[in-house]
Amino acid sequence: MKQTASIRIQPDNPDHHLWNNNGTFWCHYTLHLPDYTKRRVRQSLGTPSLERARKLRDQILRRAVKPEAN
Repeated sequence: MKQTASIRIQPDNPDHHLWNNNGTFWCHYTLHLPDYTKRRVRQSLGTPSLERARKLRDQILRRAVKPEAN
């Protein structure tokens, strides 16, 4: 089943897709599935560092847009 990530890049907001939950950053985005449903993905980045969270988010979103072949 092929899925498509819904990722909006906002140059004026470098922290888009990130939120701080009690000192730990999380990444969130939406996957649109072929059956016209969607799945919200929320993943802990396990870091209190905003700089590290941005790097981890970028890695996650790159994989979501271009998933590896199985």
